[in-house]
Amino acid sequence: MASLIFKLLFLQLVLVLIQHAYSGSIIRSLPGFEGPLPFELETGYIGVGEAEEDQMFYYFVKSESNPIEDPLLVWLTGGPGCSSFSGLVYENGPLAFKVETYNGSVPTLVSTTYSWTKVANIIYLDQPVGTGFSYSRNPLADIPSDTGSAKRVNEFLRNWLAKHPEYFSNPFYVAGNSYSGKVIPAIVQEISNGNYICCKPQINLQGYVIGNPVTYYDHDKDSRIPFAHGMGLISDELFESLKRSCGGNYNTVDPLNTECLKLVEDYHKCVSGIYEELVIAPKCETTSPDCYTYRYLLSNYWANNKSVRRALKVVKGSKGKWERCDYAVHCKKDIISSIPYHMNNSIKGYRSLVISGDHDMTIPFVGTQAWISSLNYSVIDKWRPWMVLDQVAGYTKTYANKMTFATVKASGHTLEYKPEECSIMFKRWISGQPL
Repeated sequence: MASLIFKLLFLQLVLVLIQHAYSGSIIRSLPGFEGPLPFELETGYIGVGEAEEDQMFYYFVKSESNPIEDPLLVWLTGGPGCSSFSGLVYENGPLAFKVETYNGSVPTLVSTTYSWTKVANIIYLDQPVGTGFSYSRNPLADIPSDTGSAKRVNEFLRNWLAKHPEYFSNPFYVAGNSYSGKVIPAIVQEISNGNYICCKPQINLQGYVIGNPVTYYDHDKDSRIPFAHGMGLISDELFESLKRSCGGNYNTVDPLNTECLKLVEDYHKCVSGIYEELVIAPKCETTSPDCYTYRYLLSNYWANNKSVRRALKVVKGSKGKWERCDYAVHCKKDIISSIPYHMNNSIKGYRSLVISGDHDMTIPFVGTQAWISSLNYSVIDKWRPWMVLDQVAGYTKTYANKMTFATVKASGHTLEYKPEECSIMFKRWISGQPL
């Protein structure tokens, strides 16, 4: 009898140890970075879904300030199919690539001054499965969907926290940009419902941050024409004709409306030479080191290097060619509009920060302002400039539903175009200060 009790106690201890064992590996150094990392990095996988067959890969960077008390964020890059590593090295993380012509060796990484990890712990998560280094053990797994991604991320977070219980009480936020802006409000709702209905550990959910977010894609795309007119990319005459013939609907045009179709074609001719993600930047070949987007190739060279994969503890054979944005990752886009999720999250009292680079034509601020206005919340801090070092960094407006909208002057589709200003904005907002 005593032997049986001992075995049961031993089994219970083993289960506890497994539950609280590290889910990842502490990374002290990385190929391409000189010397030890000046911040704490963990990488690893968390299993979700049936039999944990979906293995979600993450990079976790501890706050460089006070990790035990500072907010905890999960960062999701868009696509769908773009790795969160993109956020880590191009937008708001503590590392960046030195932009130089690739010579066959491991690209060089350097420290940044603008990382959000100065004041927050961040989990950079590759999702949906198939993105980055995330993979499925089931070759016949269902195609991911928007709503399915919301459930998977919620499950990931609860499993991650179960293995990192020291972060249970940290204020928690969901953050990301572009296409993830459609999924993030659904994730917030999923976490909130889980906290209320069933699930442990509880997540200390406080709100969310979205940048140039896809919200209602047809309407987002429709806003490109008034944006192009406001930027002087199309004439007054063409704009007025488009409004008259198309009635504000420029993307799902009735095939019988030949006049509208012809005018939309004229619009496309006018803007075909424009780099949509930042209209003031040149549109050029990605492979040219002189082009801004050349830096994206460096992450491909880096992440496909065998020494890098060993350093990151990537499971051997789990991923073929790594791509920063793998648009072959299929995802059922079953959330047509995220506006209802925003409304529900607002009713529950969650804070939100909506950021728009004001020179982005992919998801223009014009469309983002329109859906925010449709929520019909009263304004508590009217439109005004927000400043950095006595210079206008953008404009902001705050609503009674704890939603703050902010533009970033001369910025584009992601935070990378004005990282210093976006960092200052985030630090003010996350600490409860006015922008």
